[in-house]
Amino acid sequence: MLQNANAAVEAVYRSDWGRIVATLIRSFHDFDVAEEAAQEAFAAALNQWGDSGVPDSPPAWIIQTARHKAIDRLRRQNRFQEKVESYVASGMIQTIEEPDYAKYDDTPEISDDRLRLIFTCCHPALAIEAQVALTLRTLGGLETDEIARAFLMPPATMAQRLVRAKRKIRDARIPYAVPDANAMPERLDAVLTVIYLVFSEGYAATRGESLVRTDLCAEAIRLGRLVRALLAPQPPPEATALVALMLLHDSRREARLDDAGDIIVLEEQDRSRWNEGQIAEALPLVAEALRGEPGPFALQAAIAAEHCRAARAEDTDWLQIVRFYDQLELLQPSPIVSLNRAAALAMVAGPKPALALIEKLAAGGELESYHLLHAARADLLRRVGSNVEAAQSYTRALSLAANESERRFLERRLREVQLADTHN
Repeated sequence: MLQNANAAVEAVYRSDWGRIVATLIRSFHDFDVAEEAAQEAFAAALNQWGDSGVPDSPPAWIIQTARHKAIDRLRRQNRFQEKVESYVASGMIQTIEEPDYAKYDDTPEISDDRLRLIFTCCHPALAIEAQVALTLRTLGGLETDEIARAFLMPPATMAQRLVRAKRKIRDARIPYAVPDANAMPERLDAVLTVIYLVFSEGYAATRGESLVRTDLCAEAIRLGRLVRALLAPQPPPEATALVALMLLHDSRREARLDDAGDIIVLEEQDRSRWNEGQIAEALPLVAEALRGEPGPFALQAAIAAEHCRAARAEDTDWLQIVRFYDQLELLQPSPIVSLNRAAALAMVAGPKPALALIEKLAAGGELESYHLLHAARADLLRRVGSNVEAAQSYTRALSLAANESERRFLERRLREVQLADTHN
């Protein structure tokens, strides 16, 4: 029974953390109180479910337990009544009375809470990086170092930004609500960025055994569709493009790993395992998003579409992909975009020109702690026959990678170049 309880707690944490925290924030309007109470409730579940069994509705049990723990914590701090009065006076909540917990199994209700959470975090009073980071922490349950990786910054710096963002929301009493149509545009870029970064963490998890976290991918796609529907009947092209981009990437999910959980690179994937339904849904959205002046998500979706249109790897229009990266680099210059463009260029012009671009990026230092820079450099060095240098870069990539699937792939490549070097 204990093993079943542990598995159930882990499953609820992975699938429902964002729902639970969003619901608690709606009640208490305090990020720290909500997160701490949720963590305490999960700890209690580990102890109690092993003895009493897993409840019929694990998320509702966690929410109920977390609310009790939050109320107890506030009472112990002798500020409970003061907080209740301030919340009611500010209009943030109507009451803090015991709710009907059955409603927490109602997906539309929970969806509204998560949407409110996104728009609360993505308030223009906060710096854009703080908006994105705070939403990733509270909605996606990402750890500080996972968020720091997305911003290419030290975890300690990101931790400070998260603390400041929570404090500002609390002190400024930023309302926990979806803004009206007039206020929506100024928050939309951050909201879309947040959803995409949640998806990205699901698509290539920072740590853990598996490369893919399907729960985060599915949640991000659901939220992207929700935002697009919210902006109907004429959703902005970038909202449409984001949904298309996520669908196209997710369509390849079943082909990305073998039965042992090891990575299969794009050119070696069994394309018959790609999800044709998702591709068919996404391609018209890409065409819609590309009308007029395409934005960053539209260009990324166009790149993903080129891959999905190719029946075989050798049919991929790499020249068109490089052209899209050229546009993206002008519109949204970043070292990550330049790295991806170099990888595409290698498929058009060969590894040497691409390697020169990656060496320039490496010299800039911005991606020194980014394991994929060293992995890409190693792959190009392998392709030009520089096995000793390739082994050095694979070793550096291994020292930075935390995901076990990625580590196994890099270890396999490292052994290959070391073996090839001994044969030379």
